[in-house]
Order: sequence, then C-alpha cells, then structure tokens
Amino acid sequence: MQGRVVAITGANRGIGAAAARVFAEAGAQVALLARDQASTARLAAELPGTAIALACDVADAGQVQAAIDAVVARFGRLDVLINNAGVIEPIARIDSIAPEDWARTMQINLNGVFHGMRAALPVMKAQRSGTIITISSGAAHRPLEGWAAYCASKAGAAMLTKAAHLEEGATLRIMGLSPGTVATDMQVRIKASGVNAVSALDPSAHIPADWAARTLLWMCGPAGDALRGQEVSLRDDNIRRQVGLIA
Repeated sequence: MQGRVVAITGANRGIGAAAARVFAEAGAQVALLARDQASTARLAAELPGTAIALACDVADAGQVQAAIDAVVARFGRLDVLINNAGVIEPIARIDSIAPEDWARTMQINLNGVFHGMRAALPVMKAQRSGTIITISSGAAHRPLEGWAAYCASKAGAAMLTKAAHLEEGATLRIMGLSPGTVATDMQVRIKASGVNAVSALDPSAHIPADWAARTLLWMCGPAGDALRGQEVSLRDDNIRRQVGLIA
C-alpha cells in the first residue's frame, strides 16, 4: 500500500480504527473520517506515516463530499474508500420503532454508503482506478428479531454495492465484506439488549476487529481483482486461510 491513499469512515473505533492501523502499517496514507474529531485525531497521531483526521457525519452528504475533497486536496488522489460507519440501533420490534430512529439508521447505514460512493466515484473514475469496500453483514441477508432497521439498511447497502459494481465495475473494484460477529462496542450493546440469538453468543465467538482489518487490506491487494462485485464472508474458513488468519 506504499503511496496509496485510503479513506475510512467510522474510523475512530472498532473495525474502522483497526483498519486505520493495518493500512497505515502497510504504508498507506490514511484519512480517518468520523463524527468524534477528538478521538479520531488521537488515533491519527498514533499511526505511522501520514494520517489525517476529518470530522464527518456520513449521514450528511455535504460533510462527506467536503471530507473526500479534503483528502484529494491533501494527497492528490483517492485509491481506497472503506464504507465502515454504521449503527445497530434501534434494537426494537417494528411496532415500537420511532420513525425518526428508523430514519437515522437509514441515513447512516444506507445513505452514508451512498454519500461515500457518490463523492469517491468521480475521483476514482478520473484516475481510472480505485477500490470501494462496504462493510456488510449476515443481517443483510436474513431477518433477525429486533433488528429490522439494521437488517433493512444493510440489505440496501449490499444491493447498492452490487448496483455500483454493475455501473462502474469495468474500471473500479467495488465489493463488500461481511465479517461476521466482531468483538467491538456494537457487540456489547447487542449483548445488553438480550434480543435474538446474537445477544446470547459467548464473547469468545466473536472475531477480533484486526481480522476484519487484515481482510480489508488483503481485498485491496491482487486478490481483489477476482472479488469485484462480490461480498466476501469472513465466516468462510477458506477466506480466513487465504488472508493468513488461520492455518
């Protein structure tokens, strides 16, 4: 990743923060996008090489466009966009979800991916190269009690990724990563909810965020050419072996 420019949304914690570390250690120039500027700036200061922190709420199209513009102004290009920002809330049955809470989830989990793609695609198309990876979920493909907003938003993001590949896949690499359950703050909130089978999982069942981050790096390498338009599942032991996560 030497000389490559990588923008990561939701980069101040969980998979986003782990990805920032992994890409920076691989030599990339990393732009960390998140709402919490203070924590994002602290992380950027810890990374090797050149990293910048940008305050950005992915639910706001203008903020996303301004952040991508700032990345290009600083580094001159954009090689990778990781659409990672996402929320699990509201965890509630459909008839108990407030419309404003439903809308907020869609704004972050679905519209946030659209905003990122819309800002990044013109840059990458002008370069005639680039990789966009959206963090997906098994919840995009099967319903779970109390997760209607999350499931619907992730399903939309998965279809948006396929649509983007259909339109731009001849030139760009656009794909998804479904990491499975990951040991992040989101799993703490899921556990506390006591809703559906995921909340009953033992914490030992969750993979470390570093596994997802290392898989993202692998997808941005030569292996990514064969993965265009696909959703990679980190539940697949064959993928884990190819990445080097297991023997």
